[in-house]
Amino acid sequence: MAEPAWQEILRLRLAERNANESAYASIIEQYRRLAQQTKLLKERNASLLRAVSSVKQNPSSSTVFVPGTSEENPVRQAYIASLESQISSLRDELATVYKTQGQNAQRLLAMNETLREKEELSRVDSEALRKAREDIANLKRKVDQHTELMEEKDRAAQLLHDEIATLQLELGQIEKRNQGLTKDNATLLQRWLDAKQTEVNQMNEANDFYEDMRTKHQAVLNWRDGSEASRNGGADSHSASQVSGNGSEAGEESATGKKNGTMSPQQKGVSLTPNG
Repeated sequence: MAEPAWQEILRLRLAERNANESAYASIIEQYRRLAQQTKLLKERNASLLRAVSSVKQNPSSSTVFVPGTSEENPVRQAYIASLESQISSLRDELATVYKTQGQNAQRLLAMNETLREKEELSRVDSEALRKAREDIANLKRKVDQHTELMEEKDRAAQLLHDEIATLQLELGQIEKRNQGLTKDNATLLQRWLDAKQTEVNQMNEANDFYEDMRTKHQAVLNWRDGSEASRNGGADSHSASQVSGNGSEAGEESATGKKNGTMSPQQKGVSLTPNG
């Protein structure tokens, strides 16, 4: 799991500080060891000089060591003391080296553990990166599919728009044709109504003319019957025959007016609807 940003910044700054502070650590250690060795050499030289000065003050003493004698050579003693001090310093350095080696071993173990943790983190990050790349590839593929789908939908929408435009044009033409047909139907209906009204008027005029002529004919018959009755008033038989003749004529006239109790088509009033 990734560390927070502020912890990572703090760790980087501490590492930078440690790097700056330990940049000259090896040089300082070398100078320290050189100063320590110089101090030891100065002490050995001083002891040798003291031994030489003691030999010069006592000329009877010899600088050569003779085995079996109880006297010790001061030069030899100073040299032995110098070697012992060197051995002591070397032991101290060896102990320091062992200590440093142990610290380095511990640091190596810690670094190995840190390296293992970093490798584990790197493996986890690599796995996460691989999954992220796979997800990115899948998302890119889905985006491409959606893009192709949107292009197909755009083409289908364009076709639909074209068809809608064509249908709108056809609808406009059909509406214009319907309007024209409506006007033509209205004109034809008005013409038909006018024609029927003319026919009705003609039939009414014919009926009126027929009624006028029948009335005049009846008046002429009545006038003729009246003149004949006044002329032959004394003859009953002749009068009866005359009445029968008038009755037959009246019956004929009534027959022309009615047929089986029903008015003739000429006498019927014409009432027509707008549809005839």
